[in-house]
Parts: sequence; structure tokens; C-alpha cells
Amino acid sequence: MMKKSLTAMIFLLLALALCLVPSVGMLVHGPAEARANESAARAPELTGRDGALNADYLSELADYAGEGFYLRGELITLYARALALFGRSAEDGVVLGTGGWLYYADELPDYSGTEPMTEREIFSAARNLSLMREYCEGLGAQFLFFIAPNKSSLYPQHMPGSYPRAEGAGNAQRLHAALAEEGVPFIDLFALFGAEAEELYFAHDSHWNSRGAALAADAVLAALGREGAYFSGPFGAAEAHSGDLFEMLYPAAADGETNAPPAGLEFIQGKNIRPDSITIDTESGGEGALLMFRDSFGELLYPYLADAFGSARFSRQAAYDLTLAAGLGADTVAVEIVERNLRWLVEQPASYPAPERELSLPAAEGELPLALEDAPEGLHRVTGALETAPDTDSPVYIAHGGRAYEAALLPGGGFMACLPGEGGGDYAVAWYEGGELRCAGASVYK
Repeated sequence: MMKKSLTAMIFLLLALALCLVPSVGMLVHGPAEARANESAARAPELTGRDGALNADYLSELADYAGEGFYLRGELITLYARALALFGRSAEDGVVLGTGGWLYYADELPDYSGTEPMTEREIFSAARNLSLMREYCEGLGAQFLFFIAPNKSSLYPQHMPGSYPRAEGAGNAQRLHAALAEEGVPFIDLFALFGAEAEELYFAHDSHWNSRGAALAADAVLAALGREGAYFSGPFGAAEAHSGDLFEMLYPAAADGETNAPPAGLEFIQGKNIRPDSITIDTESGGEGALLMFRDSFGELLYPYLADAFGSARFSRQAAYDLTLAAGLGADTVAVEIVERNLRWLVEQPASYPAPERELSLPAAEGELPLALEDAPEGLHRVTGALETAPDTDSPVYIAHGGRAYEAALLPGGGFMACLPGEGGGDYAVAWYEGGELRCAGASVYK
């Protein structure tokens, strides 16, 4: 009996010691490193800046310990490896594919066709891009738009069979058709990549590799009437690459995937610049000036275009500020966005002076509220929303100061326009409903 009690006591002590390892290790070694897309854990302060006790100290301490305990990455990795044996992902944001391929879960609505954009959303995205093109061409600059395909759109053969693939045209293809009707220059990277037998996206990352980026860069330059032969090389020796999806699942493991970076590119950029920097300015021996709005797919793409243009600015602004084009003297403006984020073209419209339109307004019916917001210098931004549904293909116009302007389109009947001057006075809003032009007065508030 005594021997059994001793054994049980030793077992309990060992279990207790194991439970103390994460917290004691954190005290000795400090908080664990942040995982991909996470911020490093910060210790809470006992008092605030005003010297008063922090009422949330205990809850913040619990969060700190939960985010930074010792061996956190190793334990998360071990758990993810164990679940993967049963075909399950430990991360809601990562889909386990076949052959070790990983996919970003945010692509699933596009892949399965469960959240198609409405016809109004497609029209709004295309119309907003058309207005952007009109403004840039008014500055004497070429305009080009292109979509970076979702990984699952190009390489569905590695997707698990539990996710059915949608049939028919997806949001990207529908937008392409609408852009053609609007006369917006674009390139179809889906067809371009689909014609290549080589897999040009990483297996463990949601993005294209350097060769895929080179293929896209050549297509961009060709669409702009320039020569580009980056896809044919040269490329440097293969380097280790840690995929964003791999890091989400296995933060303490080494990713065995590699990437061959481009060789022979000649451009300079500012100090302390990273591929994911919000703003990257470059100079090279090329010709012309480029302003490009991009997302994370631009991290491997921008070096090629930086090499091709004499000067370039690559911006990760969520809402594009096209007024930068004039200040930079840009002769080319390009917009890249990943397929899964196409709704951003409606949700986050660009800033630029709204174009004037010749319009004969009917008598106003009712009144709509308009919000006055910050805008680029010399402009004032007004936003609002229609109270009734406009026609699917209806623009929205704002009249002010005896002139009419076309607004960018927002979700749910919303609209936004950057108008000249400081704002104030009388406004009116016009749109088509049932094929007829309707008008409402508008009051402005800040």
C-alpha cells in the first residue's frame, strides 16, 4: 500500500512539474516569439500613465501568459502535427491539401462559390475602376488593373475532396467581363498561369513564388507596351522559404520549401525597407515613373517592376490615393489585388477628384444626409447612402456649386465623392431607379 502511494505521489509531482514548465520557463526565458500574423506578447502595467491602478491588470496578465508561455510554439506545432495525421487542420485559417499543400481558408467562398458578388457589386467594382482609369488618363498616365488569382483557383488538384468546387464563372471572371464593357485595361492572369505546366505558387504559402511573380511582371509590362523577359531568368540559387500558411500551423518547425530569387536586378530603395512595407520608393536605370497599389502578392512582384521603371512607388494603402500620381509625375498607374479581396474595390474606394458630368436634374424628392470627411488637399469628401435600391447599373451623381460629379460606389447603395473646395452649402444626389433619373436634396454634417 505504501509503495502504491509513493508511486502516485511521484506521478503527481511529475505532472505538476510539467504543468509548471510553461510558466516557469516564461519567467526564465521571457515570452515566446509571436507566431505568423501575431504581435509579440506585452507584459501588462500595474498602473496607468496617470498613476492609477490598472483595473484590467489580472485579465491582461492572463492574456499575456496565454500568448507568451514557454514552449508555446513547440506545443502548438506538436498539436498541429498530431491533428494532421487525421487530416485535420489545427488552424481555422489553413486548409490541409493533398501532397503537403496548404491553402488559405479565406479562399473557400470563391472556390466553392458560396458567396458570389451581387450584380450590383460587380458593376460597382468595375465602375469604380473605370473612374480611376478616367482620372489617371486625364493626367496623361496609363492605367492597368490585374487580379492575383487565389491559389486554389489555379491549383485545385491539391484541394481536399471535402470541398466541392463551384461551376461556372467566379467573381474574377465576372469582373473581367464588366471591365471589358467599361473599357478598363486589365490582364487575365488566370489564363496566363493556367497555360503553364510549372506550378508557380508555393505549396506552403498562399502566394506565387519568384518565378510566378516574374511571369506576372512580364504580362504587366507587355500590357503597358514595354518589353519584359524576367520569366526566362536569370534566377539565383534556391533559398529557404518559410510559407505564411506553414508558419501559422507549425510555428516551431523548419519549412523545407525553397525559392529561387531573381538575379541581375538593378534598382535602389530606401533604407530599412521590407517587402511588406506600406510604402516602397525605388529608382533604377529604367524609363518612366510607376505608381502601383498592391497587396501582399506585390512582395515578390515589385522588384521586377522596380527594375523596369526609372522610378516607382509601391503602396499598400488600403484605400488608394490616386492624387499621388500627379505629385510623383507617374506616367503609369497599376492596381493589383488578390481574388479573395475583390469586394475591397467597393468597400474601400480610391481618393481622386470626382469627374464632372453634364446632367439635367429632375425636381428633388426628399433629402439625404451626407457626411463630410477628410480628403486630399484642395478637396472635401462627402459620403452617403441611397434609401432605395438603384438600378443595378446605375451610377450615382452629386451636385454641388452648380456642377454635377459622378461618385464612387459603396456597398448597400452607398456612395463617396471628393469634390473641390472646403464643402458646405447645398447638395443634391441623383441616381437611376426603374430606368428614370431620380434626385434628392442633401444636407451635410461632420
